[in-house]
Amino acid sequence: MLKYPLIHPPLLAALAAAGHGSRILIADGHFPCSTHANPAAAIIYLNLRPGLLTGDQVLETLLDAAAVEHAVVMASDGPAVPAHEGYRAALGDEVPFEAVERFAFYDLARTTDTAVVIATGDQRQYANLLLTIGVVGVTPRKAS
Repeated sequence: MLKYPLIHPPLLAALAAAGHGSRILIADGHFPCSTHANPAAAIIYLNLRPGLLTGDQVLETLLDAAAVEHAVVMASDGPAVPAHEGYRAALGDEVPFEAVERFAFYDLARTTDTAVVIATGDQRQYANLLLTIGVVGVTPRKAS
């Protein structure tokens, strides 16, 4: 038995197969994973029911498992997005955090760099998060 917060075998395998520069998409419950992500990516279904699991819960666990060097969210045309505020807080000031237009986000998610797609039951709008895996022990550079 593992003594580690992440015990989901397919997710562990997918993360182990990814490397520096690979991307992990934490997809909210509205994201079209089958048509708007890299078709070769490992898709991990954690969307048991609406609201379970959330992007925040997945991110919290991933931060124990992988170094993150960059984060991208889908920009909203409206007010501040609560999910983005939570992600930014969890990632800290060291990880560059960028918001891109919806279709630009889909384009990034479709690239061959997206190695893992995690489907959540998060019902919040714009709760998608695209993480770039960094190098263990290296502090990410701030965006200039």
